[in-house]
Amino acid sequence: MKTSNPVLARLGQAAERERATGYAPAGPYGQPGTGQPYPTQAGHPAAPPTVAPMTVDDVVVKTVTLLGITGLSAAAAWILVPDSLLFGAWIGAAIVGLVLGLVISFSRVANPALVVTYAVVEGVFVGLVSKFFEVIAGYQGIVLQAVVATFGVFFLMAALYKMKVIRATPKFTRGLIAAMVGVFAVMMINLVLSLFGVDTGLRSGGPVAIIFSLICIVVASLSFVLSFHEVEEGVRLGLPQRYSWTAAFGILVSLIWLYIEILRLLSFLQGDD
Repeated sequence: MKTSNPVLARLGQAAERERATGYAPAGPYGQPGTGQPYPTQAGHPAAPPTVAPMTVDDVVVKTVTLLGITGLSAAAAWILVPDSLLFGAWIGAAIVGLVLGLVISFSRVANPALVVTYAVVEGVFVGLVSKFFEVIAGYQGIVLQAVVATFGVFFLMAALYKMKVIRATPKFTRGLIAAMVGVFAVMMINLVLSLFGVDTGLRSGGPVAIIFSLICIVVASLSFVLSFHEVEEGVRLGLPQRYSWTAAFGILVSLIWLYIEILRLLSFLQGDD
């Protein structure tokens, strides 16, 4: 089977190699055990499958698991990290999370332990950022509002994808990836300029900052479409079950990004009151 997504194509090739050793593909609905075993060179059936194929349920379970780990880590960081160390721990978690995210994204194999570690580190980051806005900056109730809005957007995008209102066509995928790269580049440039005391207005709470946050929220929301498509294609390609961790990782990244941007936007709007 072919796919236009290079990452899925690479993972699909890995799945093909596992099938050659006796792995049975999934059935038409991605359920394990419904496919037929591949014949050996001698014409006899291969050994019973030892690797189950990925299903949508696997991704759902892994995503909920990662969200639970992230939430627990965030709560622990909120409670245990003193205010005097908040910014240092915040920056450290952000850097470590970025490195882990890049390693997972470009890795050629699924690594559940690495994905779980990422969830723990990002939980620390999310917890400290949330504490800053809620407690130190004094925006009471902002965390709950951001959480509700984040999951509201997620379920809306899931419904739109399910109803095929939005699909990950090749043109859509190319455009969204270009937008994500562009937004990330702008963020990095703004960060570097801020280190030299240059205020671009992108994160200062003014009209430009609000517009940029809205753009980030739209791009982060649309990124769920790519994640849903990767899950759908992964099941269709019969990827091994462990790749459900990689699919869940993609959803977690989008959720965290969306949450942070909504949190920031709400702080801008409350600051204008």
